[in-house]
Amino acid sequence: MAKGKDFIMKESSSPAGTSKKLPGVDFSTFILSLYSSALVQLGEIEDPSTGRKDINLDVAKQTVDIIIMLEKKTRNNLEDDEANLMKSLVHELRMAYVRAKG
Repeated sequence: MAKGKDFIMKESSSPAGTSKKLPGVDFSTFILSLYSSALVQLGEIEDPSTGRKDINLDVAKQTVDIIIMLEKKTRNNLEDDEANLMKSLVHELRMAYVRAKG
């Protein structure tokens, strides 16, 4: 890999050999990926690999803590829409955590 170039995979081959485009990688996509993982861990949505809704509060808490850490570390360095997304997702995940904890 050439120095100074980002490695971004744009296409993926499916088992049938057809190509499908993957979304580009940016901060919002990364945060939304963590958010989706947390929702799976909180049992809010089905795990795509099992089709089941299972709750794992310890792992969910760690994922939420990672997002909160990123929010703190990137404060004042994000675009307005990215900062608003972070604030909104953290709030939603905190509420989902409270629901899952019961």
